[in-house]
Amino acid sequence: MLALILWRLLAGSALLLGFIGIFVPGLPTVPFLLLAAWAAGHGWPALEAWLLNHPRWGASIRAWREHGAMSRRAKWAASIMMTASAGLMYFSGAPRLITLGVALVMLTVAIWLWRRPER
Repeated sequence: MLALILWRLLAGSALLLGFIGIFVPGLPTVPFLLLAAWAAGHGWPALEAWLLNHPRWGASIRAWREHGAMSRRAKWAASIMMTASAGLMYFSGAPRLITLGVALVMLTVAIWLWRRPER
């Protein structure tokens, strides 16, 4: 019972963050929806089915599950946001070592991202 509650809490929290990401620039939506669908698959089948059949996000979630695929548009959006975030950090006055570390992590993510298949 506790496991079911924890899976649902994770699914609900990820869904909420995904929803907030629709309106907040820089906060990703699809990764949180992928997490929500995954967690829902462990403890909230109705939410999982709703996400998989959603007219806007369902195709992206299914493509990821079936092939690990992302659309080219999503890759470009993520890359642009990571570049903008690195630029903001550079000009924000954050310590240069931290800025460099974050930029390297984002570069690694971008390389991984562009190596994913496209649907």
